[in-house]
Amino acid sequence: MVLTAPDAPVIGLAKAIHLSVAPVFLLTGISGLLGVLSNRLARIIDRANVLQEAEELSDISGSRRLRLELGVQKQRIGLINRAITCCTLTALLVSLVVAVVFISAVAWIDLAPIVVPLFVVAMLSLMGALLLLLREVQLATNQVRRRF
Repeated sequence: MVLTAPDAPVIGLAKAIHLSVAPVFLLTGISGLLGVLSNRLARIIDRANVLQEAEELSDISGSRRLRLELGVQKQRIGLINRAITCCTLTALLVSLVVAVVFISAVAWIDLAPIVVPLFVVAMLSLMGALLLLLREVQLATNQVRRRF
């Protein structure tokens, strides 16, 4: 098959779409992780609200225990907030990678020197989010163990 000049833009567009598919699947996974993180944050906030209400009604010894538990909830909230920030940054960077790859393929410009560091930083940010989630889960698990 001989390609004519009018076919070149279509081929460039097809190549751009092909190169953009894998990062789009990654975005789907990241959105799922953001959902998990948001749900965890909501549960932690709900638990903290219950503890605050219980603290207001408890005696001094019970209030001390509840304040300690509220401190752990505060740590967990901070960890999940940072994980959400890292995960959102990952999604933004991957979206930028998709845009740059698309522009690169359509414009026939080699933008690999831009794509590679963006993707590496996106993966580092994703690893950070996962490590923060792991730490938050460890705190939650330790908190449950202390109750029993």
